[in-house]
Amino acid sequence: MTVAVAEDQIELKIRERLQQIGRTARVDGFRPGKVPAKVIERQFGPRVRNEVLGELLRNSFSEALQSNQLRPAAEPVFDPVNADPGTGLSYTATFEIYPEITLAPVEQLSLKRPVCEIAAADVDRMLDVLRGQHATWTPVERAAADGDQLTLDFKGRLDGADFERGSATDFELVLGAGRMIDGFEAGLQGVRAGDTRTLSLKFPDDYGASDLAGKPVEFDVTVKQVAEKSLPALDDALFAKFGIAEGGLEAFRKEVEDNMGRERERALQRRFVAHVHEQLKLANTVELPKALVQNEAQRMAAESRRTLMMRGIDADKMPLPGAEIFETQARDRVKLGLLMAEIIKTSGVVAQPAKVHATIERMAAGYERPEELVKWYYADPRRLQEIEATVLEEEAVSWIAARAGVSEESISFDDLMNPRQTAARDREQA
Repeated sequence: MTVAVAEDQIELKIRERLQQIGRTARVDGFRPGKVPAKVIERQFGPRVRNEVLGELLRNSFSEALQSNQLRPAAEPVFDPVNADPGTGLSYTATFEIYPEITLAPVEQLSLKRPVCEIAAADVDRMLDVLRGQHATWTPVERAAADGDQLTLDFKGRLDGADFERGSATDFELVLGAGRMIDGFEAGLQGVRAGDTRTLSLKFPDDYGASDLAGKPVEFDVTVKQVAEKSLPALDDALFAKFGIAEGGLEAFRKEVEDNMGRERERALQRRFVAHVHEQLKLANTVELPKALVQNEAQRMAAESRRTLMMRGIDADKMPLPGAEIFETQARDRVKLGLLMAEIIKTSGVVAQPAKVHATIERMAAGYERPEELVKWYYADPRRLQEIEATVLEEEAVSWIAARAGVSEESISFDDLMNPRQTAARDREQA
């Protein structure tokens, strides 16, 4: 966009500014307010012209955007800027704009709403999970098998040399948990306390640390202990740990099933929202501003760094990937954000205060003092805005679902709560 400002407009602004300065300026040899205009212009003119040109540049650009109804997606680049005295001000601003979005009719979307029944077997499995959280480990002299816990010392070698983060002492590993790289746990099947093994493996090509990805590695492993899991009995002692003082197994099962029901409702909503988002993206084509994608990728890279630091990992000592690795995800997020913004504008949905309050109360229900969490959200406008944004998105999704074709799809509780395991199982079967 090319913009021009006439010299007479510039001169007018400069004269007004110099007159204001002249009323209060202190110049040696003159009383305040009595300095001749020529002296004021000679002493303050160049500085004032630069200030006026800067203001006119910003204001003229803003006015040009409004008159042309343009929404910039990033800061403009001004080039060239011509502002020589007597020539006025002219410049070319280059910038990306938000795209014009024409939504595909939501009535043409085919959506699947997941439904899930909690069976008695699901509750039984959850009881086993809870018992596992309070399990004890008993050392054994037999050979290790899946489900056993090994206490290990290990040291890794890369190209024959020790490498950072490649060793550990008294490391606890449950065989079959899948925590280590391929081959590590398989290579320790059948070990006994006191055994040593050397494992020749390879880091996955997509390993998180780029300096290790795809490289061969050797681990010298010393097994210090093999222990088997002992689950606690379903008795009053266990029930008391979960706040059940009376009613025995029946009361405990009911409490567990009620909690599972609440988790199910949240998971069903999350899954349906994700499905609606995916179908919305598939049904619409959007030209994405590069600046928005780059900014989102940089934000994701910074978020990844903060996550590592919160886990106690020194991010400065790790070869972290740059923002470019997040570009695909960033494009996905930017596209969804633009589409949802258009849906909200088109539908006219709003985050009703009553629904915002109900959402916060629902989130606080699982806390010991829910009223304190409610006050915490309302005490900070930024925290409250996060909930309002969530409610606004839920309203937009409901608006879409009310107009699209929706059919129900049954899903097991296990698949609902563990979608990654389900996806991995589907890939293996494929």
